Amino acid sequence: MTVLTDRYAAEREAIDAGLRSAVDRLPAAASRGAAYHFGWTDAAGAETGRGSGKALRPLLTLLAAKAAGGDWRAAVPAAVAVELVHNFSLVHDDIIDRDAMRRHRPTVWKVFGTTEAILIGDAMHALAFEVLSDPGDDRAAVGAGQLAATVRTLVEGQLADTVFERREHVGLAECIAMSEAKTASLMGCATSLGALYGGGSETQVRALRDFGLRLGLAFQHVDDLLGIWGDPEVTGKSVYSDLRNRKRSLPVTAALGSVGPEAAELARLYRGTAPLDESQLRRAAELVEACGGRSASESAAARLAAAASAALATAGLRPEVVEELDGVAASTVGRTR
Repeated sequence: MTVLTDRYAAEREAIDAGLRSAVDRLPAAASRGAAYHFGWTDAAGAETGRGSGKALRPLLTLLAAKAAGGDWRAAVPAAVAVELVHNFSLVHDDIIDRDAMRRHRPTVWKVFGTTEAILIGDAMHALAFEVLSDPGDDRAAVGAGQLAATVRTLVEGQLADTVFERREHVGLAECIAMSEAKTASLMGCATSLGALYGGGSETQVRALRDFGLRLGLAFQHVDDLLGIWGDPEVTGKSVYSDLRNRKRSLPVTAALGSVGPEAAELARLYRGTAPLDESQLRRAAELVEACGGRSASESAAARLAAAASAALATAGLRPEVVEELDGVAASTVGRTR
């Protein structure tokens, strides 16, 4: 992803500037926590010189605006709003999952406490709609409605994710629907908002939304693979983080749905309540792979990325930008962090 985002220096600079300007509006305590979460400051508030992460979703918003024939600068408020919603969800997800590390640093709740972290996430959520609202822009109401519906879908997906952890049996179709709600919906919103702010037709908005939805689900497949086999030095998370939390991720659910002694052994590990030790975590990862969970998610990610690109083929979009979006899809499937 580094090569990809380095290619769009002007867009990244505009996203970072918009995010910093927005975060500065927050009350001091919330602004401090948000700045830490984005990586701009350390826990004491000193500048780090770091950027805001990959910013994939807001970059997709700006590329979608270009693809629809518009000026990407007009879509910066929508891009910033999307990134604020994404990061509010990350702050809350880390609390729910009790994840101690993100982007190679302690998570917000580990630094500032659970209560303050919840409120920091809430502040970013509200701020997203403030950024998007512009009484002089007739797209603002439509955009805010799309974003609000997406947040509702995100919450639905997160609720399903937490419920699945308490259930012994979860079907793969249920897990895919959860991932579509929790992850793909926001990526679809990012690209449809970009098309809206780029002046796209209904056909173009729909095509770019479909691209984002399919790419988002491919992204989740890859993210779930990294949650088991990702290098902590690269991902910024602890090794086997999803297995440690007994998450019903896509490769795990596919593995548990298979037949054989390995699937039965994996099910026994997941039924337990005691923390899994390092040898059990390694064994669980081996079992997911032996049951075909790893290969199933790898194949699904590649298939979905191809389908995402195919969604753009007949919408009358700018061909040179479609090529760029195809590159984003390929980079997403091949990413290592």
